[in-house]
Amino acid sequence: MSTSALSFGSAARLYDSIRPTYPLQAVTWAIGAKPMCVLDLGAGTGLLADVLRDAGHEVIAVEPDEQMRAVAAERLPGTQILGGSAEDIPLPDESVDAVVVGQAYHWFTPEAALPQIHRVLRKDGVFAPMWNIRDDRTPWVAALSDIIGKEGYGLDSTWQYGPVAPWFSEPELGLTEHTVTVPTSRLVDLVRSRSTYLTAHATEQARFDREIGELATTDPALAGRDTVEMPYRTCVYRMRRI
Repeated sequence: MSTSALSFGSAARLYDSIRPTYPLQAVTWAIGAKPMCVLDLGAGTGLLADVLRDAGHEVIAVEPDEQMRAVAAERLPGTQILGGSAEDIPLPDESVDAVVVGQAYHWFTPEAALPQIHRVLRKDGVFAPMWNIRDDRTPWVAALSDIIGKEGYGLDSTWQYGPVAPWFSEPELGLTEHTVTVPTSRLVDLVRSRSTYLTAHATEQARFDREIGELATTDPALAGRDTVEMPYRTCVYRMRRI
């Protein structure tokens, strides 16, 4: 796991307050509606685990960053939250029905993580990495991405992260569109919660702050508005243990 992957701890509370949650429709498509035992791997502050709990699932959260785990513990009282990584999952063999990953699989080392995920899943268990991706089809969102960079987690049917065999079946793609209300003044906070910002030099961080502030006050879709609807597409890749 890279240094960038562990950069979020210093901004754990900011991350929890501004990052989008996951639509129930996407979670249901990923693992079904029947209550089961689900591992949220790379759980961060528990945004995805919260949706899983509300849907009636028993959730175990595994997260490597201590500060992120602390926020998750506040969000998810009574939930088992463990230190650990995708490459070294602290669970017994065949102990969960599904493994989900929200906004984190791109940080994993697949050749080490996939056998571990396979190990902890029960027979025919589901593995479902997912990402909330800004919808750049909206002009002001495209302008934001021009400043901070586009999100590169694929919105087509092609899995981008290497072979999943012999552990899992070919990934199936599901897409769910949704919007999240964001205070216009906090668009900069959304960027400040990203590893791109957290690992950037102070000069680059200042540029992000300045250009996003200018966008918020000059773009016709944003200027003078207290809040804005940020459009997302939740991209889910579903596969089965084999």
